[in-house]
Amino acid sequence: MKGKPWTPEEEKQLRELLEVSKPLEVIAKRLGKTENAIRQKMIKLGLKEEKKPQREFFSSTALPEDLPSIEEALKTLYAALETLNQPGLNQSETLRLRSIIQGVKIYKELFADYVDYRGIEAELVEMRKRYEELAKKAEGVSTK
Repeated sequence: MKGKPWTPEEEKQLRELLEVSKPLEVIAKRLGKTENAIRQKMIKLGLKEEKKPQREFFSSTALPEDLPSIEEALKTLYAALETLNQPGLNQSETLRLRSIIQGVKIYKELFADYVDYRGIEAELVEMRKRYEELAKKAEGVSTK
């Protein structure tokens, strides 16, 4: 079964909607066509669907200057556990609290790795300085 032919205006509108990354579902509704018809026309016109970039995870959250300490993370964990023990929580609040608890556990593990790497990095910087000092002393001895 064939639909009505596309007008040049509809083709132009299809291009414009694809350029602004509108989903096929929205384009189909706007043009009064099926998603399959939209796909077929895209193939004929050599157009590709521009996937909208995923919404930025931190779009409304400012990144902190310094990382929260383990103590602060544990306080968050404690507060979430205490709240979780309260009766009458609905399912979405319970899931949210469990997500916070899981997030704190992951943060603790990653924070420990970060601290280890920072310590190793500091040691390497110190060793590099010592090496340069020794190299300069050795240079001075060999030129005498």
